[in-house]
Amino acid sequence: MKMTNDTVLITGASNGIGYGLALAYAESGATVLACDKDQDGGEQLTKEIHDMGGRCFFHYCDVANPSSIKRLFQWIADHNHSFTILINNAGTSEFTNLFEMDVENWDLIMNTNLRSAFLFSKQAGAVWKENNQKGRIINIASTRAFMSEPNSEGYAASKGGMIALTHAMATSLSPYSIRVNSISPGWIHTGDHDKLREVDHQQHLSNRVGHANDVVKAAFFLSDKDNDFVTGENITVDGGMTRKMIYEH
Repeated sequence: MKMTNDTVLITGASNGIGYGLALAYAESGATVLACDKDQDGGEQLTKEIHDMGGRCFFHYCDVANPSSIKRLFQWIADHNHSFTILINNAGTSEFTNLFEMDVENWDLIMNTNLRSAFLFSKQAGAVWKENNQKGRIINIASTRAFMSEPNSEGYAASKGGMIALTHAMATSLSPYSIRVNSISPGWIHTGDHDKLREVDHQQHLSNRVGHANDVVKAAFFLSDKDNDFVTGENITVDGGMTRKMIYEH
């Protein structure tokens, strides 16, 4: 898929799935606007994309801080970096015992994972509305919105909220031809796959653990400007793991 006429803004692009998304969009011909708190990772990403002949611009942003988000969008405006796709990927997956989690803990998770998606989408939607652009928003949620393990209350709630936010914004932004969808990845391993055990792979109906490119393919589908009949939807990318019944023998 070629996206030479697109510019994509990706949050949390310095590591993991965000890094993989940034590389893939650059390889497809898109210009990448990357942001993250990890300055070193962002600079490494920019260098890697430039070395392969792509275009990437990195800017520091703490997505849990509204002022930092405002500074990022001011930088985008000052440098005429108009964009057509927004991927709200940034998040924290800190798990804390329910009885030990305090309000500050909870708020950090919500502000990082959920409020940031609202603020970025609001800013992007305002720009696209003003310029009569058919923007596309992709929110990276999680299968933790549907299934849990102990001590995941903050993360699960934030990702469940992300899916609800997706269909709410799809409705609100529909009059401006702005589409909003989400992806719920399952186990996506962004490290060395050779270190995974066979039992790790066997937990999936696909018989393998996922990798970043699995999320990339879903993102490409949702960000394709011709797929304008798909909005308000969530795509689960988990190798069938959430559909598999598990019995203890």
